[in-house]
Amino acid sequence: MVLLDRSEVTTDLGIVGDCRGRLKPGGRDRRQVTLMERADWEVATAELDVSLPWWERRCNLLVDGLDLPQVPGARLRIGRDVVLEVTVEDDPCARMDAVVPGLFRALIPDWRGGACARVLAGGWIAVGDVIEVEQ
Repeated sequence: MVLLDRSEVTTDLGIVGDCRGRLKPGGRDRRQVTLMERADWEVATAELDVSLPWWERRCNLLVDGLDLPQVPGARLRIGRDVVLEVTVEDDPCARMDAVVPGLFRALIPDWRGGACARVLAGGWIAVGDVIEVEQ
């Protein structure tokens, strides 16, 4: 994992530099960008009485102060230009229990593991950008 203060997001590559965001021939492209709420991470780690940095979840973006929509098709605008469409819940993987036993289960309720999204409009995003749910 590489922490960035600013990154380019494109419809073809997702977050530039993350190989998982690239469009795949014949794929559904539901996982171009992954997002997780800071509050959900804090609840999950508090349940386990551990302190872990959010990037151990291996998601792309940590969202603070916004309740991510748990509805496929919901659209998020990040900054001025980037628009993402929520596609599915970002289910935790077995690797989470390798980080801390029980973390997998702690991330299951209420989409705590985050949301996956596809990129509808690209641009640049940066730490501190406003994220809005579009209607």
